[in-house]
Amino acid sequence: MTNYCVIVTTFSDDENGQTIINALLEQRLAACIQVMPIKSYYHWKQKINCDQEQQIIIKTKTNLFEQVQAIIVKHHLYETPEIIQLPITKGSVDYLSWIDQTCM
Repeated sequence: MTNYCVIVTTFSDDENGQTIINALLEQRLAACIQVMPIKSYYHWKQKINCDQEQQIIIKTKTNLFEQVQAIIVKHHLYETPEIIQLPITKGSVDYLSWIDQTCM
């Protein structure tokens, strides 16, 4: 198993997204969080939807996934928020070292 990962989630309410971001950074559960505007198409409650959202890409350590997930679930306004973990299988030594130093 890799020691580092990217966790992806989305939000549609900027204030809600900022709450999640601030909680993760303040608790040192993320080294870096990037936010990008996206358009999401998806099935939900028997219909196809299309929404403007913000996607959050969270760089962290794999062993912090459960804590990151708990923060997202605690603060998220969605009934079923996207929370996906993707392993970082390779990266620059300096960058991965920085993640180690930054995250608890």
